Amino acid sequence: MPHTAAPTLSSPIPRIADRDRRRTSASVVLRSVLEHGPVARSTIARLTGLSPASVTDYCARFTAIGLIREAAAPRQSGGVGRPHVPVDLDDSRFVVGGVHVAVPHTTVALLDLRGRVVAERELKHSGATDAHGVLARAADGLAALLDAAPGSRPLGVGFAAGGWVDRDSGTVVEHPLLGWREVPVREVLGARTGLPVHVDGHARALVNAERLFGRARGSRSVLHLFVGNVVDAAFATNDEVHHGPRSQAGAIAHLPVPGGTERCDCGRVGCLQVELSERTLCRRARDAGVIEGVNPVHVVAAAAAGDREAVRLLVERAGAVGRAARLLLDVLNPETVVVTEMGVVHREDCLAALRAGVGDARAAAVVPTSFPHSVLAVAGGSVALDVLYRDPLAASPEAI
Repeated sequence: MPHTAAPTLSSPIPRIADRDRRRTSASVVLRSVLEHGPVARSTIARLTGLSPASVTDYCARFTAIGLIREAAAPRQSGGVGRPHVPVDLDDSRFVVGGVHVAVPHTTVALLDLRGRVVAERELKHSGATDAHGVLARAADGLAALLDAAPGSRPLGVGFAAGGWVDRDSGTVVEHPLLGWREVPVREVLGARTGLPVHVDGHARALVNAERLFGRARGSRSVLHLFVGNVVDAAFATNDEVHHGPRSQAGAIAHLPVPGGTERCDCGRVGCLQVELSERTLCRRARDAGVIEGVNPVHVVAAAAAGDREAVRLLVERAGAVGRAARLLLDVLNPETVVVTEMGVVHREDCLAALRAGVGDARAAAVVPTSFPHSVLAVAGGSVALDVLYRDPLAASPEAI
């Protein structure tokens, strides 16, 4: 009878588990430096539950790569022995590129490892939104920013947009307002920049930005509601953003709004996006004689100048956003709700209307975006930064 070979210790299952465990450990160490630095290695061990030897090993690797550095002044340990030398992020060397494609323009930016925008440029579409042209101009814009920052080394590029964006394939599956379908963003931008490109929807990108760098850091569950020309949402629990099959989660554009009057391209009346979009806000502002163009910033400016009709339009819109958020709160029950909406970002009366729409019981859980002056740049860059903080030892070898 032939003998059955005994299983060996070289089975791929333990190796995969070990690799995942190392990636997770590396991630929590670098996140601890981000959140608490300058911080002693012994403190990182206590915060993460990893052994001091493991923390020392990861810190040595990060130092060699250039992600962290030892702080200048050592901290005395309070007892006999060597002083504790704290470590901190080294934000002087690496950047990530950020690309956010909105309906009227593309934003290109460079972000440091703390998610701070160090350079930014807005590229108007000027009526031309063909995908390859937009992406070519974005790549050229990033190259110009990098040329102006010769001491910065790019780790990769993050791309964010509204609509249906499939993270795994790096594709914008559908963006009706831009007229994009099945656009291979990762492939196109990667070929033009020569850098790793990471792609995601902008609401999910902003959830990651909030949990890494913003008000939602430490929250066990976060809902992000984005209200611009596109209206969409994202939900994260325990640092994991829900994507769903082919990244379709968060598509709320066609949720019905009770009492809505706007006709949607889908043929129905009162869909959430058409009721709340910036296009609708600007059209109503033009009809009321508040502005003449299509820029929602001008509505906010008119309200700041005392135009009562502009104030009314913005406050009513914020209240409707709050009622939409309340529906999502009832379904998902998140600990924190972050809203990116122009009126809420700039006006206290709009924030009050938003919270009134949510209701008193949950109003305190609702906060505006942590990035009021750079939200689109942060959305793009955070796609790449999320990848870095999830797997820091896999940083681009071209950049190291």
